[in-house]
Amino acid sequence: MHTSEGQPSEASPTTSEVDREPGFKAEGSNYYGPNIVADAEYDDLNVRCPPHTTEKRLMAKVDFRVIPFLCILYLLAFLDRVNIANARSFGLVKDLNLTGVQYNTALTIFFVPYILAEIPSNMLLKRLTPRVWLSSCMFLFGIAGIGQGLVRNYSGLLACRFFLGLFEAGMFPGCFYLIGMWYKRSEAQRRYSFFFSSTTLAGAFGGLLASAIGKMNGVRGYNGWRWIFILEGVLTCVVALAFFFLLPSFPEEASWLSEEEKDYVKARLQADQGKSAVERKITIRDIGRVLRDYKIIIGGFMYFGMVSTLILSFPLLVRTFGSTTSGQGTWFLSAIEASP
Repeated sequence: MHTSEGQPSEASPTTSEVDREPGFKAEGSNYYGPNIVADAEYDDLNVRCPPHTTEKRLMAKVDFRVIPFLCILYLLAFLDRVNIANARSFGLVKDLNLTGVQYNTALTIFFVPYILAEIPSNMLLKRLTPRVWLSSCMFLFGIAGIGQGLVRNYSGLLACRFFLGLFEAGMFPGCFYLIGMWYKRSEAQRRYSFFFSSTTLAGAFGGLLASAIGKMNGVRGYNGWRWIFILEGVLTCVVALAFFFLLPSFPEEASWLSEEEKDYVKARLQADQGKSAVERKITIRDIGRVLRDYKIIIGGFMYFGMVSTLILSFPLLVRTFGSTTSGQGTWFLSAIEASP
């Protein structure tokens, strides 16, 4: 190729001739490089950041749009799960004429669909997107929570607890899965810890909130324990409607990221984990691999024991100390629930 003066000129480099960052030479489809400038920033995986931002700034933006919503979602799910213990302190057992182990059965039946529906729930999350699936489940377990405040007998309570467990099944694994689809493994651990700490807030304020709502005893002919279920369930439903529009989905579908930022988030996840969230499919082999991992099984039993034996029993333990359901007793309960 010659110029007008007859001097040879250098040919423009093709895409294949551009040096790709380390880690991507074996995977051409993972290369990210639209409009890259020479002094562009690289992250620790040697993935080039978009020229208008930095990795730190972009991850702070993602943190602000992902983690707070998931924390609020799980806080309300946990609050709706354990508020039956506070309702018992305000007369649930007496009003429904529960005898023997009926109350304990109502607590335990929650975990039957909760355990069985977790894996199918994550499969549906992939098909319907996190925004649609998680907000829908949130709205439905809010309805189930309201139903607990309207039941008239033991059978109605069992049915509501069963559906509460069914609709809450996808919350915890779904939120964990979504966090893993936004962050590298080295980044996700801190976000997991922050997300799980939202249960501490539910424990810290659950007793105080129940004490305040319990004072509505007699309003519109409902006892205080009914209002605990109804008002906390209504709050969950209202937040779920807002989250249908606000809850983040996968990076490829985030309207608040530019195309360059989407490509960068996708490329860094590919370098760290392999395929991106949208491309990755959950197979039966994946499920079998999880069920064969003894560490996951042991961790599941540890979590089950913590929730079923400690958190759901705290109000009853406080009553055995001679404290009441309000005042000093409620503050004591909240202090115990908030402790690590």
